Amino acid sequence: MSFLVLLLVLWIEKFSALRQRLQRDGFFLGELARLERSGKTHPWWVLGILVLLPVAVLALLLHALAPVAYGLLNFVLHLLVLIYSLGRGDVKASLGTFRDTWRRGDEQAALHVAERDLGLVADSETMLIERVEGHLLWQAYQSLFAVIFWYFLLGPAVALGYRLLALTAEHASNEALRERAAQLRHAFDWLPVRLLAASFALVGNFVAVSRALLHELLNWNISAGRLIHIAGRAAGELSQRSVAGPDGLAGLDILWELLLRSAVLWYAGFALWTVLA
Repeated sequence: MSFLVLLLVLWIEKFSALRQRLQRDGFFLGELARLERSGKTHPWWVLGILVLLPVAVLALLLHALAPVAYGLLNFVLHLLVLIYSLGRGDVKASLGTFRDTWRRGDEQAALHVAERDLGLVADSETMLIERVEGHLLWQAYQSLFAVIFWYFLLGPAVALGYRLLALTAEHASNEALRERAAQLRHAFDWLPVRLLAASFALVGNFVAVSRALLHELLNWNISAGRLIHIAGRAAGELSQRSVAGPDGLAGLDILWELLLRSAVLWYAGFALWTVLA
């Protein structure tokens, strides 16, 4: 069932607006703000209420619905939860305005657009394009790869937990709460981001990725965003390319192709596991 759900998610993502209708975070963010305003709740208790409680309720609901209607309700719930757990927004579309300004060679406009649309600040042209590359890789990873990894491995409840942790880490105003959520998310990212880096090596330059990540592979302290950026640039051989003018956009296209090929590799692996299991 899991593999069929993963296939349907791709179809819905491409041909339907269901994702936009499902991904409404108003209630969750409202509860987050309410708990923060109370000022009396320990960060771990807030995470227990906002993340662990919904995950536990979903796990119990899935267990209860398993024998109902031959598992059809369970299947629908899997699909809806997985769609909700995907990242917010369209990663590639969000780069559209930046690509236009960069293609025109308007550096000041590109800096402004990157700060306005992507939240990226840079002091130079080279730094800017590298940060946009890192943004593309990180957003694609956390929007899709991390979610489908945990869904396939441990089910929709864990995939939901990952997204709720991400929302807490991104939107919490309390520093202690934000740090605890980020710590837990870092733990959840440790394995799938390394699997994606390995996928980059298989579909890109294996030797370059191995050389770049050999000393970082087991490093707990390196962030997932930093690791996947190193792996992507090595796999796409971007360190050997100029970032000025159209070449910068060519680098983004190379990274996008790496992501697409890695997604195909992951789905092929999921299919093989499903057949052999």
